[in-house]
Amino acid sequence: MADAVRAMDSGVLMDAVGVAPKRTKVFVVSMANATDRQQRFTERAAGANVPWSFFDAYTKLHPTLVYDETEALLTHGRPLRPGELGCYSSHYAIWEQLVEDDVDQYVVLEDDVIVDWEYLKKIIETDLSAFKIDYLRLYYKYPVRQIVLMNAFVDRSRSLVELSDFAYGTQGYLITKVAAARLLRHCRVVRRPIDDELDRSWAHGVRNLAVFPFPLIEESGTSIIGASRFEKYPMPAHLRIQRRIRRFVERMRLRKAKAIRRLRHAFAH
Repeated sequence: MADAVRAMDSGVLMDAVGVAPKRTKVFVVSMANATDRQQRFTERAAGANVPWSFFDAYTKLHPTLVYDETEALLTHGRPLRPGELGCYSSHYAIWEQLVEDDVDQYVVLEDDVIVDWEYLKKIIETDLSAFKIDYLRLYYKYPVRQIVLMNAFVDRSRSLVELSDFAYGTQGYLITKVAAARLLRHCRVVRRPIDDELDRSWAHGVRNLAVFPFPLIEESGTSIIGASRFEKYPMPAHLRIQRRIRRFVERMRLRKAKAIRRLRHAFAH
């Protein structure tokens, strides 16, 4: 493993350490009627040297999932909107498909992103599992504290980082069967938006790793989920104390996870 890390750190691809690339499929999550967004994505992807296909997004709750509105109020502070349930269900369905598929990993993109296809091809051709990477974000929405794990990741232009807080966003990521199976078990009860749940590595055990600078960017525009999710929601009186307790416990778990992450990084160096 040390030789592999040195090879990656110097910008050498996995071929240098004798590991065969994993088999990958690329899916672009898109509403079936979002023809304008699909057309723009297709035009931007013209000439891409990576095969990809659209994945029909869900518009309602996946039949395997259970949405608990009381739990949503206690953990997230408000009910989830239909668009959030559809987004959650879409990613859950993709993980289900991956676990049953005959490939090793998926790259999941949303239809409003602009992709650096050359770098994505390098990511796909690299056996990330050799570095115990089962989930790799290609974009996130908010700047948070991060630990640099590896410079010159795959090539000299980017680094591998581990995120220490809620960065949000599901615009693009790579996921292996191992992470998909773990997330399927953890995410069956819907309590919060899917990107919030993905960021909670201390709860589900899938490390929150990312590439930086991002190999894709989000197109400017209005989210199809809608802005109503940002409106203040009046917490029912009988849940207020429980809500405060949940928030306190979550903060303590996050603080503990950050401390463990810092210690792990310090001992690794």
